[in-house]
Amino acid sequence: MKKIILLAAITVFGVATSNAQTKKATKKADAPVKVEAPKVDGAGMVFENETIDYGTIPHNADGKREFVFVNNGNKPLVIESTQGSCGCTVPSKPEGAIAPGAKGVIGVKYATDRVGAFTKTVTVKSNATGQETKVLTIKGTILPDAPADATAPTKS
Repeated sequence: MKKIILLAAITVFGVATSNAQTKKATKKADAPVKVEAPKVDGAGMVFENETIDYGTIPHNADGKREFVFVNNGNKPLVIESTQGSCGCTVPSKPEGAIAPGAKGVIGVKYATDRVGAFTKTVTVKSNATGQETKVLTIKGTILPDAPADATAPTKS
């Protein structure tokens, strides 16, 4: 009788351990998976994100963000120019060539002194095969300054 109870206890414990391992494996599967960009013959440019959403941010908040990309080609990538859609969007480009397989960054600074919703673009010109011109997007909403609290007690 003791052997049967002990065997049942081991079996139950084994199932619980097995389930715990299954849950751990499931959690790892939920993690973001890095997708390899297809290789191109020539210079290539694949962005992590082609749209940056600032979300809702305070008036005069830091407007600097970065578009990160990889040269998925077999030749060096040269960013010839970056141009914002208006004077409130100022992009910057990497200097020099981006080697095959290397990462690069295109910086952008939006003028957050303007209140309200915005959607602007950055046009990137490069030697990337098949996409010599690439349009990236920034968007978000700038909140107005909070009005002074009218209910605050005043000194008499």
